[in-house]
Amino acid sequence: MSSPIYVAIDTPDLVKAQNLAGQVRHHVGGLKLGLEFFCAHGHHGVHEMMKFNLPIFLDLKLHDIPNTVAKAVQALHLLEPAILTVHAAGGRAMLEDAKAAAGVNTRVVAVTVLTSLDDADLLDIGVGGPSASRAEDQVRRLADLAQSAGLDGIVCSGEEVGIVKKDWHDGFFVVPGVRPAGGALGDQKRAVTPRQALDRGASILVVGRPISQAENPDFAAREIEATL
Repeated sequence: MSSPIYVAIDTPDLVKAQNLAGQVRHHVGGLKLGLEFFCAHGHHGVHEMMKFNLPIFLDLKLHDIPNTVAKAVQALHLLEPAILTVHAAGGRAMLEDAKAAAGVNTRVVAVTVLTSLDDADLLDIGVGGPSASRAEDQVRRLADLAQSAGLDGIVCSGEEVGIVKKDWHDGFFVVPGVRPAGGALGDQKRAVTPRQALDRGASILVVGRPISQAENPDFAAREIEATL
């Protein structure tokens, strides 16, 4: 079985990205390419990273009017990423159009609440309510929307994935912001360990700095893999 770990390659430096992928390729299940990388290198960069023969998770978090998002997804057809992200907050029509425009081999997953946000941040942007856990409520609400719109799954923190899985048994759940026990949180506010995320129902785990900034990325990836 392939590793559920997708290493986050968040750098505009193509050589650095290739070196990292080359070091960890035998102990991760895929490569997550984010905005930094895609804005710097576009389709060419993705093609270069495809040479490692690992699934590509294109984390672009598309969020615009339905027609624009659909055309953007169509523009990615030649890359045929294994996973592509859109923002659930874009609404039902946008989600439906994104899924309809995607290739048959691409899972379209909706970002719910970024793991860098907590309840206070959500209140700042107008997501309120009487609940003590606004993040949980918002994730549940957007997960229901994504499921009804026909998407393959969602992106959420490890704190909410178990709750969502209860109502979406066959959903595909991407959990970013995981941190090994005792690891630095950085800008993550709702982080769990890789083992906790997997036990709660994560389909894949996105791991960035604990691997990419380690002195020995391959060893770091193997250490995390050994806990799963």
